[in-house]
Amino acid sequence: MKTYLKTLLFSVVLISFTACNANNKKSNTALAQVQITEHNPSNQYIKVALLLDTSNSMDGLIDQAKAQLWDIVNELSYAKCHDSKPNLQIALYEYGNDRLNSDEGYIRQVLSFSEDLDEISKELFSLTTNGGEEYCGQVIQTSLNQLKWGDNPDDLKLIFIAGNEPFTQGKINYKDASTNAKEKDVTINTIFCGDYQQGISSRWRDGASLTNGDYMAINQNNATVHIASPYDDDILILNQKLNKTYVIYGHAGRQKMALQAEQDTNAGLYSKANAVSRTVSKSSHLYKNKSWDLVDAEGEENFKYDDLEKSQLPEVLKGKSETEIKAYVAKKRKERESIQNKIQELNKKRKLYILDHKKENSNGLENAMTKAIKEQAKKKKYTWD
Repeated sequence: MKTYLKTLLFSVVLISFTACNANNKKSNTALAQVQITEHNPSNQYIKVALLLDTSNSMDGLIDQAKAQLWDIVNELSYAKCHDSKPNLQIALYEYGNDRLNSDEGYIRQVLSFSEDLDEISKELFSLTTNGGEEYCGQVIQTSLNQLKWGDNPDDLKLIFIAGNEPFTQGKINYKDASTNAKEKDVTINTIFCGDYQQGISSRWRDGASLTNGDYMAINQNNATVHIASPYDDDILILNQKLNKTYVIYGHAGRQKMALQAEQDTNAGLYSKANAVSRTVSKSSHLYKNKSWDLVDAEGEENFKYDDLEKSQLPEVLKGKSETEIKAYVAKKRKERESIQNKIQELNKKRKLYILDHKKENSNGLENAMTKAIKEQAKKKKYTWD
């Protein structure tokens, strides 16, 4: 799955090169003003729908998805389009599981488009496998119908579907689903869990080519390899300090803080290096908690301190004036930014160390695709931090 999700990531970025330049040909003043608005970082999104086969044979696939989530997020956090950093939304579906409703094609929306990375991690860890029927065309069409894809031409809208049964199964033809995807400007990428040629013969490559997406084949049972670095311990210490900068509010504040800690633990179940990858994600602009953290919430345009229910503030802020609350939040913001900057600096060294210590024959597909993507990025004026 390391290859699988890394490959997903590279496909996401590759297709985004075209999307991020969708409005370059506008020439009159009015359209130019619209273009500037659309490239506002707060308005631009990378939207990714993951459609994962959770039948009996896919335990390895799900396990690798859990282990590689934070590496994907980290790579996407470095992406820039027109000198702005787009937001990220991820949706999750499972299909092909006997526990699911047969009338709905053994398909379940696990999570609609969300920026809540802790919630996404939680739902990934909730997935279990069981035998079933895998209807690729139907799960693609279901995600097209249910999700809010939007109509911003600069949004990158992607489906990634992974499985190992023929792409032709089910009552909805994958070609019809592909036609609908093109109408919504959604690109379908397919990952066949098995032999590359078998995936071609069972129409997985065709399922991607109809929307100019990428076809990939992986061994879903390969264990994810994490490379430890000399910087890991320092980054994890900073994670503990980072967690102390969150200022809960609202009904869900305590629950969400507990979820944050739970996902720290889940990441660490795979290795210390994976916990480090999650910490790096938490130091990026993609890790947002405005629904329960005052530091993130205060940065929102519609946020008002007058709307806060004082009873739902942490003990340290109860009975405090608005001025005192603002000062406390400002202090925590400063602490967080300092910690995040230190994490990012250490991660630069960590990335170089990992690059130097990868085995020569490891991640060959990853390295090959990275080189191709970087070359195409130059043509599309896409930049990478």
